[in-house]
Amino acid sequence: MMKKIVVIAMGLVLSSTALAQEKVETTVSGDFVSSYIWRGQDLGSAAVQPTLGVAYKGLSLTAWGSYGLTNPDDVKEFDLTLGYSVGGFNIGLTDYWFSVGLDPDGRYFKYDAHSTNHVFEAMVGYDFGPVALAWYTNIAGNDGENKDGKRAYSSYVEANVPFSLAGVDWKATAGVVPYATTLYGTTGFAVTNLSLRATKEIKVTDTFSVPVFGQVTGNPCSQKAYLVFGLTLQP
Repeated sequence: MMKKIVVIAMGLVLSSTALAQEKVETTVSGDFVSSYIWRGQDLGSAAVQPTLGVAYKGLSLTAWGSYGLTNPDDVKEFDLTLGYSVGGFNIGLTDYWFSVGLDPDGRYFKYDAHSTNHVFEAMVGYDFGPVALAWYTNIAGNDGENKDGKRAYSSYVEANVPFSLAGVDWKATAGVVPYATTLYGTTGFAVTNLSLRATKEIKVTDTFSVPVFGQVTGNPCSQKAYLVFGLTLQP
């Protein structure tokens, strides 16, 4: 299944290059966050989250990680995402790796279906401008279970609405889990992520500024709420 998704992405690249960027673009950045909140779930305390990516003609490969700064017991994470976008349409495949999972030794190169710490997730989305929609589904690896104790093929659907207000960039997010899975702690359809994020660039010098952001997140399913502060460093 994963090989088919990669082949489809490569085929789209070859057929749609006229609409994509014509030069190689790179991304190097690092976020520092007061806590790691993901899709309405608390995944750890204060952390540094580096990003390294390269993109060409709509095809991108991005490495992302999260490493706890204050709690040595926080789970380490290393993700690789292969994506493709043209116009508002985008697809992707992400390999998530966590230091805790089915493999007690936390080995990165352990891919056996029933003893791996990897989770493989496919996504498809479309950015309409005023709102961007995306559907994510786990297709392999250490997935959650449904009510019958079988692989849940855990899915998550998200809508993002960006807007500007009082000189600040805002983004409102609503995320739902469509069916039961232990991965998100749901027993059926559930709203798991209602977030509002504000980002403002703080000018340090004439040529250097630091984006600072604050985010409030509520998870109606778990009845939890979080407030996160962070900043981004990038060349």
